Amino acid sequence: MSDKKRVIVAMSGGVDSSVTAALLKEQGYDVMGVSLQLYERPEQTPSGGKTCCSLTDVMDAARVAKRLGIPFQVVDLRQRFQELVINDFISEYKAGRTPNPCARCNERIKFGLLLEMTASFDADLLATGHYARIEADATGIYRLRKGHDPRKDQTYFLFGMNQRQLARTVFPVGHLEKPEVRQLAARFNLPVAQKQESQEICFIPDNDYVRFLEDSGVAPHPGEIVDRYGNILGRHDGIHRFTVGQRRGLGIAWKKPLYVTGIDTANAQVVVGPKEELQTSHLFADQLTWTDTPITGSFRGSCSIRYRQQPVPCRAELCQDGRLRVEFDTPQGGVTPGQAAVLYDGDSVVGGGWIL
Repeated sequence: MSDKKRVIVAMSGGVDSSVTAALLKEQGYDVMGVSLQLYERPEQTPSGGKTCCSLTDVMDAARVAKRLGIPFQVVDLRQRFQELVINDFISEYKAGRTPNPCARCNERIKFGLLLEMTASFDADLLATGHYARIEADATGIYRLRKGHDPRKDQTYFLFGMNQRQLARTVFPVGHLEKPEVRQLAARFNLPVAQKQESQEICFIPDNDYVRFLEDSGVAPHPGEIVDRYGNILGRHDGIHRFTVGQRRGLGIAWKKPLYVTGIDTANAQVVVGPKEELQTSHLFADQLTWTDTPITGSFRGSCSIRYRQQPVPCRAELCQDGRLRVEFDTPQGGVTPGQAAVLYDGDSVVGGGWIL
């Protein structure tokens, strides 16, 4: 058996995970590539566009593995992905919330099931192409820090990682910017060097989540569109068609633009108002996770409530009922139930939870 440290690389067929595998092999690791089969993946969407994580992507990952001379395997996690991510996505929309399936997939699949499976591959570490960094401080505590490329930083999706997971994970491209990753892909002569990345939710064809939900059995239940005082302004075909902050598709002619400010599932009502009614000074979150230990007392730092949002200054504290209360220094717009609220201390993730 080789005395090299073995690392499993989660290979999606994209440039980031491909360069991750190449860098680790160059650094002397015993590298094995693994692609996850997560759902039934057609080659094209109904509109004719390319899907994410299709058979072509798996074949691209296999081509990269062959080019690098590393073993490669496809792991079928379709049933578990359905149970842990897709069903959660559907139930959250039914409850009037806007879910974040990428964060759920990282939490439950990549750094949950796949990390647990590394032992079956006789591996020590799991590597992915995420733009984030893991560093141990002087006391041996692992810190999850932002990637160097501010446009690509993905720590928002990784806030659920704990010390055990951080100790067994590496992010080789976290210190790089995207153009540098492309250059490395060309240097390694990888067949995906110029491959474009998808910005869509992987299992939602054409990013049409309404069609996906209705095809998955979410029945449209018509209801009222009201203002904050309960005045009826219009009607809708189902609360699953709306999310907080949405402006388009309301079907209401009004003297000023209206936005969805809330969803009342009990009464099947969509609440709308002018943009200023989206502003809020605080939020509550539950299902909390911490990279090290939970905060105590009053925590001063910053908070991000959506991907690619620059974290804003805040004060946070744990409530007696176990929820997290985050008070913003400046009121924020578009605080959306179902999305993640992630706390930062400088460029390090402290933890976070799911917005109520």
